[in-house]
Amino acid sequence: MDAHLRELRYFVATAEELTVTAAAARLFVSQPALSKQLRALERRLGFTLFERLPRGLALTAQGNSLLPVARTMIEAWDRAYAEARALSHPDQLIVGMQTAVGRDLQRPATQRFRDRAPGWTVSLRLVGWQDPTAGLADATSDVAFVWLPLPSDDLATRVLIRENRWVVLPAQHRLADRAEIPFAELLDEPFVALPAAAGPLRDFWLGTAARAGRPAQIAAEATAADEVLELVGAGIGVALIAEGNARLYKRPGLVFRPVPDLPPAELALAWRRNDPRKIIQVFVDSVGSVGSVEAFGPVGSVEAVEAVESVKTFGSVGSVGSVDSVGSVESVDFVGSVGSVGSVGSVGSVGSVETFGSADPAGG
Repeated sequence: MDAHLRELRYFVATAEELTVTAAAARLFVSQPALSKQLRALERRLGFTLFERLPRGLALTAQGNSLLPVARTMIEAWDRAYAEARALSHPDQLIVGMQTAVGRDLQRPATQRFRDRAPGWTVSLRLVGWQDPTAGLADATSDVAFVWLPLPSDDLATRVLIRENRWVVLPAQHRLADRAEIPFAELLDEPFVALPAAAGPLRDFWLGTAARAGRPAQIAAEATAADEVLELVGAGIGVALIAEGNARLYKRPGLVFRPVPDLPPAELALAWRRNDPRKIIQVFVDSVGSVGSVEAFGPVGSVEAVEAVESVKTFGSVGSVGSVDSVGSVESVDFVGSVGSVGSVGSVGSVGSVETFGSADPAGG
C-alpha cells in the first residue's frame, strides 16, 4: 500500500520525539488528531509502528525499519519541491513573518541582498501565530523572521536581536503604577496566550519555565497582535511581549512594564536546513548579527520615536502589490495575509501593517 507524504511526516516526527505531545506541537496539530492519523496509518500498513508505553512511545522493529526510508523520501520531496517552486518564481524570495519586525533590520538587509543578488525581488508573507515558523514548515516562505524557540530541528537560525521580556497591562491594573514587575507578581494573573499550535513558543511567552510547575491561567487565546491588545485593553488578561515591541507600539489604555527576572527573548532569521538554493545563504549573509534593543533608547524617548520613524521605509500603499519607495529591492510584494485585505495602509520596515494590528505580543 502507499503512504501519503503527510503520514510519513507524522510518523517521522513521532519517531523522533517518542511522545505524541511533543510531536503534535512540532507538527502544529492537536494530539488527538495526530494519534488518530498514526492509528489509521498502522491499520493501512497492517502492522504497528509504535509500542505504547506508560510514559511515551518506543519504535517497533517495523517502525525502526521504515524510519530511515521515510526520512529519505521526505528530504527528497522537499528538495524537489523547493527546486520546482524556484522555477515558477525564479527571482523571488518570500520572507515570512507574523507581524512587524521593525528594529531597523530589514532595510539594510534587503539593500545588501539587492547588491549581492541584482534583479531579485523580496515578497513579504504574513502568517498567523498558529505557525510559529512563519511559513517555513510548509515551504510557503523561503526565509522568515521568527521568535525562538522553534518546534523543529529542521530549521537553521541566526539570532539577530536579544530583548528583555515586558508585560502589557490594562492601564487600570493594580500593578500598572510599578516601574518594573517581578514575574512572581504575575503568576496568578490571567494571561492572553498564543494558540496551542504554537507549541514551545506559546510556553515561552507564558513564562512556563519560570512557573515551577504552576500552570498558567489562560483567559483567552489570540492569533494576531491586535487581538492580544484588544483583549488586554478590555481587562481580559495580561501578556508578555518583547521589549522592542513595547518601544515600537503604544495604544491608549495600555501600559508596558519590564519583567526583570525572565531570560530575554531572541528574534532570529530562520531557514530550512535542507534548502539547497544558494540564494538562501545570500539573504542570510545579508542580515546583521546579534544586537540588542538598547539602541532604541528609553521607552517614549526622542531616540525611541526616531527609531520607529527610521524603520518606516515602505511608505503607504493603497492595495497589496509592489511598493516603489523601498529603495532596497526591485519590488516588494505582499503574499498571503493573516486576514482579508482590502487595502494595506501604512507599512513599516518589515511589513508593519496597521490593518493587521499594532503590536507584537508574544514576539510574533
